[in-house]
Amino acid sequence: MAISYKDAGVDLESYEEAMGRLPALIQRTQTPRVLPLMGGFAGLFQLQGDQRKYKDPVLVSGTDGVGTKIKVAMLAEKYDSIGIDLVGMCVNDCLCLGAEPLFFLDYVALGKDNPDLTTALVKGVSDGCLQAGAALLGGETAIMPDLYAPGDFDLAGFCVGVVEREQVLDGEQIQSGDVLLGIESSGFHSNGYSLVRKAVFDVGQLSVQDHVAELGMTVAEALLVPTRIYAEVVQKLLHAPAMAGQISGIAHITGGGLAENTGRIIPAGLQARIDRTRWQVPAVFNWVQKLGDIQREEMYRVFNMGLGLVIAVRPDAVDHARDLISGCQLNSHLIGSVGQGGESAIYAN
Repeated sequence: MAISYKDAGVDLESYEEAMGRLPALIQRTQTPRVLPLMGGFAGLFQLQGDQRKYKDPVLVSGTDGVGTKIKVAMLAEKYDSIGIDLVGMCVNDCLCLGAEPLFFLDYVALGKDNPDLTTALVKGVSDGCLQAGAALLGGETAIMPDLYAPGDFDLAGFCVGVVEREQVLDGEQIQSGDVLLGIESSGFHSNGYSLVRKAVFDVGQLSVQDHVAELGMTVAEALLVPTRIYAEVVQKLLHAPAMAGQISGIAHITGGGLAENTGRIIPAGLQARIDRTRWQVPAVFNWVQKLGDIQREEMYRVFNMGLGLVIAVRPDAVDHARDLISGCQLNSHLIGSVGQGGESAIYAN
């Protein structure tokens, strides 16, 4: 008996329907440096142009996924925001080197053709690219019925940015006396969701529809807040005339928490000292900690605890930096400083 691709689990008609919905989501992110290409197998991006001219450009790349936050989206049947998480996790890493995001590629893998799901996921990626100022240059949608269980899917992404070689932020510019500014996160972002889900669903026995009185929202609303993308504020901090040479390092606070991620940019012989009394931990973290009876140090080792980005800045430029951050409708906190020391980063209390 003759068999078809559809018999093997891949419905080409549904796949083509989904692919037909995506060009508009891609087109809305296009920047002037994206070169038109009909029917190509890849995307084209012009580095020079659109009033940009680089002397010695260095390309910066980053890749990431969304992790088990996807499981929360599945439970809530809400798929239109985790694409923002995907863009944020990749773009925010590239920003730490002083890069301007250029373009983004995504990879969506599903167990079964689902045009509505595919469209929702790519819509989120498109939204994230608009926030980042990056073009969604292309991507891949893979249907793999024998690899993913019905209803399962995964997301991965890849960002490319650019920075002048002499402006690369590699941490070597950090000096003793530099001030550490923490810029607030939007919540858990996309890290630690295995622990979050254990605390909320297994130990706390809650469902995504349950209302959380202390947060004023449902479990799903609390856990699916998308990752904050810091592209606008970082570009302003790096390129404001009064800030020239005043930013010495940037750390994206992801898995590993504040101390570990800040420590990654601190040069040998120096130490970041973080004062945990300098900001108020958002209620959503305290809620999860209480539900799961999680130790304080474990919370700080896993989560960002309300600060998604740490900026090392020269002391004389702190006030101006905070004004620029505030102008982007973001809050910042003076969370510590850099001094002499052995360990790269410690908590002062």
